[in-house]
Amino acid sequence: MANFDYDLFTIGAGSGGVRASRVAAAHGARVAVAEEYRVGGTCVIRGCVPKKMLVYGAHFAEDLEDAKRFGWQIENPTFDWRILRDNVLADVDRLNGLYTQTLDNHGVRIIDQRAKVTGPNEVTLADGSRITAKYILVSVGARPMIPDCPGHELGITSNEAFHLDALPKRILIAGAGYIANEFAGIFNEFGSKVTLINRSDKLLRGYDETLTGRLLQISLAKGIQFRFNAAFRGIEKNLDGTLRVSMTNHDDMEVDCVMYAIGRVPNTEGLGLENVGIELGERGEIKVDEFNKSSVESIYAVGDVTDRVQLTPVAIREGQAFADTVFGGKPSKVSYDHVPSAVFSHPPLAGVGMTESEARNTLGSIKVYQSDFRPMKNVLAGRNERALYKMICEGESERIVGIHLLGPDAPEILQAAAVAVKAGLTKADFDATIAIHPTMAEELVLLR
Repeated sequence: MANFDYDLFTIGAGSGGVRASRVAAAHGARVAVAEEYRVGGTCVIRGCVPKKMLVYGAHFAEDLEDAKRFGWQIENPTFDWRILRDNVLADVDRLNGLYTQTLDNHGVRIIDQRAKVTGPNEVTLADGSRITAKYILVSVGARPMIPDCPGHELGITSNEAFHLDALPKRILIAGAGYIANEFAGIFNEFGSKVTLINRSDKLLRGYDETLTGRLLQISLAKGIQFRFNAAFRGIEKNLDGTLRVSMTNHDDMEVDCVMYAIGRVPNTEGLGLENVGIELGERGEIKVDEFNKSSVESIYAVGDVTDRVQLTPVAIREGQAFADTVFGGKPSKVSYDHVPSAVFSHPPLAGVGMTESEARNTLGSIKVYQSDFRPMKNVLAGRNERALYKMICEGESERIVGIHLLGPDAPEILQAAAVAVKAGLTKADFDATIAIHPTMAEELVLLR
């Protein structure tokens, strides 16, 4: 490897790229990372971390109202979006510094430029400099998809949502996935009038339909409006700065902000990948094998740019596996079975394993256990909102193949339950576990 400038050159300092670079350096490799924006990637800078902080802020809207039933008298509470926005962005700065420090501490060189691949062992920086490396890792993530309609440039994506000067009085959110539903809940709790539109009539495709149907009911009760089977015809700006949106199957509507959350596409344009023989998929994703190797022997890819499972913890695992395989002498693969995921909606939803319909189609004979209950806090608060838990079991053995939760703290509860599904435990194992009372999580060991 002495014939090259570096043993590893990583393009993109997101979660997967940072983990791969840090671990490779710990294994003794000479590593450089090129990042054109900020170290930390989508999750830390403009994704799950700042969004979760907004979710926490939004929860106070209902908590302050519920507090009255618990004896707290809070007179005329007010909300200042700019304070929350600026505090969140300040914490993003802090995390950006920590990620940068981590790479520095491991001797990884950070290059604040865009890089593209110009050979199987060569990258070219924006300033024209050429750098060689024994291995190249592409971890540039994905970007929000923009609809192809007249006036699409008038809308924003989740990237810009964190930087709004003021909360929109009326916001139209396009999409039905986790990003759309999370921001719908956030803006609704902050007092915006929220309408969510989607091209199909499905909400949160891939999650259990019993729970997504319940979330739709709760969201409607909270005041969020939905327009299904709606596609953009066009967006126009009115003289007063508001936006007029036309769509299929529904009347036009006027809003103050349009936000796109219709999916994310691999960020491979302009990287020169096709020129060196890297095979790309239909969405522009880099095709890789089980060890994250592309069609070019010396070039690997991890994270959302491969379009396998677009989740931060998955990208981190892939980065770790790559570094251990190539530089640690320990061939490692990532298992994509039983990957838990969550939607930080209001209330949150979380799931792991097969949904009921997937289990019926795959296994045939199954058993479904369900608990539909009102959390204790909601009872005293006078809130009718109910939680819903489901456990999907293989029919004969009652091996648990899926757990799906909708309700307060569902993601926190599911993390431990996901271990049980991954380990192949049975309903009897849950039944044999004594409940912690009173908790919502105890419903998992009391299902009938």
